[in-house]
Amino acid sequence: MADFVTADDGQGTGLDASSDASSDAGEDRPRRITAPVSAGDRLFRGLLRAAGLSVFAIMGLIAFFLLYRGLQALRSSGWSFFTEQNWLTQAHVFGIAAVLPDGIIIALVALAIAVPVALTAAVFISEYAPVRIRSALMSLVDLMAAIPSIVYGLWGLFFLQPRIVGFVRWLTMHLGGALPFLKVRTGDIDTSYTSSPFIAGTVVSLMIIPIIASLSREVFSQAPQGEREGAYALGSTRWGMVRKVVLPFGRGGVIGAVMLGFGRAMGETIAVALIISPKFLVTGHILENGANSISALIALRFGESDALSLSALMAAGLVLFLLTLLVNMVASVVIGRSRSGAATAD
Repeated sequence: MADFVTADDGQGTGLDASSDASSDAGEDRPRRITAPVSAGDRLFRGLLRAAGLSVFAIMGLIAFFLLYRGLQALRSSGWSFFTEQNWLTQAHVFGIAAVLPDGIIIALVALAIAVPVALTAAVFISEYAPVRIRSALMSLVDLMAAIPSIVYGLWGLFFLQPRIVGFVRWLTMHLGGALPFLKVRTGDIDTSYTSSPFIAGTVVSLMIIPIIASLSREVFSQAPQGEREGAYALGSTRWGMVRKVVLPFGRGGVIGAVMLGFGRAMGETIAVALIISPKFLVTGHILENGANSISALIALRFGESDALSLSALMAAGLVLFLLTLLVNMVASVVIGRSRSGAATAD
C-alpha cells in the first residue's frame, strides 16, 4: 500500500501533499511554445521586410517625382488640364480630356478580344491539354509575354493593318447602322479604316493575353480536387465540372487578371504610338482613323517639348500612373476577397 506524505500547516491540520500536486497537474494551463530564432533567420526576415517596404518606397518616389515635375503645368493650366481637348506645345495649351478616353477605349477593345482567347487557353491548358504537351503550352504563353512591345507594334503596322481593312469595312457596312460606335464617317477609302483604336486595341490584346491566361490558369489549377471528384461522382461531364466547379472557384482570380490586363493595356506606349494617327478629339468611333492615348502622347511629344510642355507631359504621366495604380489596387482587393484568392493566400 502506498505511503502518503502529510504536512502540518501549523494549525494541527494534516494536508495531503500528493493531492495538492495532483490538483496542480490537473489544471489546464497552455504552455507557450517558442522556437529559437537564429541570426540567419532574423537576417532573412529583415531582408524580406526591407524588400516589401522598398516596393512602397519606390512607388511613392515615382509619384512624388511625377507630381513635382508636373506641378508647374498643373498650376498653369488649372482644372482645364482635365477638360481641354487640345495639346498645343507652342501655345502652351494642354489638356488630357481627349487622350484619356481614347486610351480607355483602346484598352477596352484589347480586353474584348483578349479575355475570351485568354480564358479559353487557360481552361484548355488547365483541364483538357494532355500532360505531355501542357508544359510546352505554358511555356509558349509565357514566351508571348517576353516579346518586346516594338515587335508587336511593327507587326501590327506592316502586317496586320493592311490585311484587316477588309474586315473593318465589313463591320462598318453591316453593323454600323445598328451600332453607332462602329460607323466610319470619313468616307469609304482605305485610309479611313487604318490607324484606328480598333487596330491599336487588337495589337495590344496580343500583349495582355499572356497575363490573363497565365494568372487564370494558375487559379483554375487550384480548384479543390475533392469538388472535382464530387462533380464526376454525380455524373457530370468534364465541361460540366469545369462550368460548376473550376470557373466559379476562379471567378475572383479571373476578374483580378482581367483588371491587371486592363492596367497593362492602359500603359502600353510603343505599339500604340506606331499604329495610331494622333487626334485630339473624342469621337467614340472605334473603327475610324485617328486616336490617342496618354502613353503615346508622352512618347510622341517628349522630344519637341520645352520646360512647360515637359511638365505637362509629366502631369499626364501622373494621371496615368494614378489610374493604373487604382486599377491594380482594385484587382488586388477583388482577388483577396474571392474564394480563389483566399485559397491562394493559404
